[in-house]
Amino acid sequence: MNTTIINDQNTGDTAVLPERIKGFPFPFSSDSYRYSANVEPAHKIVQTDVGSWGSSLIDVDEYYLSDLKEREKVLEKDPSRTAVLPHMRPAVWDAITTLLPAMAEDHPDTMSYHREGNVCRWTNTLQNLELEFTVGDDDSLPMGPMRFLGSQITDDIVFLDPREDTLWLDAGLVTFAADWSFGFDVGMKFMEVHTPVPRVTTEPVINRAHQFLLRLQPGEQFRRTNWTMTVDRRLDTSTESYPEWARDRGTIANDPDLPNRLHLRVEVQHMLCLPHTGAVLFLVRTYLLPLSDIAQVPVWRERAGHVLAELPDDMAEYKGIIRYRKAASDWLLAGE
Repeated sequence: MNTTIINDQNTGDTAVLPERIKGFPFPFSSDSYRYSANVEPAHKIVQTDVGSWGSSLIDVDEYYLSDLKEREKVLEKDPSRTAVLPHMRPAVWDAITTLLPAMAEDHPDTMSYHREGNVCRWTNTLQNLELEFTVGDDDSLPMGPMRFLGSQITDDIVFLDPREDTLWLDAGLVTFAADWSFGFDVGMKFMEVHTPVPRVTTEPVINRAHQFLLRLQPGEQFRRTNWTMTVDRRLDTSTESYPEWARDRGTIANDPDLPNRLHLRVEVQHMLCLPHTGAVLFLVRTYLLPLSDIAQVPVWRERAGHVLAELPDDMAEYKGIIRYRKAASDWLLAGE
């Protein structure tokens, strides 16, 4: 595992940092946070205080295989986490033939993709997988196109269909939702999906995002980040699994192990206009890092502490962190 050494200006010690910290997409650029589009081109490398992130469209890191195993468990338990309305079938194939070549280009040591006509050969040595399939033939992929795509990338997958001057959430595979339900939202308009977001009617961010996505041209690729917090390294915090994790929100503030259990949860959200169908592909890769790891980077520790302390109550409530954000902030700022 790659490591880097930085000087801890607060303690004078040196810290050897693992790749999970070096490559973490730390989301805060100042001591306060408000909703913003924060859209930038995909593939742009972002330098952080201790490393970088963002070079690949599909990240393949130390959690790649374990996260995919977790996805399979979720899908076996709840098949409603994936759906494809009939008219979106071509878009799923469009995504496969867009993402697999990108993965092979970004990760040539472990993946390869070759296509002749409609016949494709895909190799993923991380999974000991080599298969041949025919574009457009659902039966040529053992799990079907959507499940196959979800078995190769750890991102959650959402397809937005542009019609009637709006976007419709008409297909996807979402196993790692942050306090929302993909099954409930399928078939909704983009603005309907985002109605629960506080300040959505008073601040223009969501409407601007909607207009931006509608204007995407085939082949264009962009990304943004979003964040919340999660107790333990739990990827599935969907509405469906609420009974499994809700109690932790009320007890973690008094847990002596809070720094190790409470994670900063960052989503890197890619937005692509697929080249052949024009559907908007929305990819959400979730990264989780405990506060104890955040604290290994002094500037991150201080900044995250100030953001949590300053965050307005309505935003903290929506993110589900209001019951423990003071305890988290107090712990982080105690290291100043």
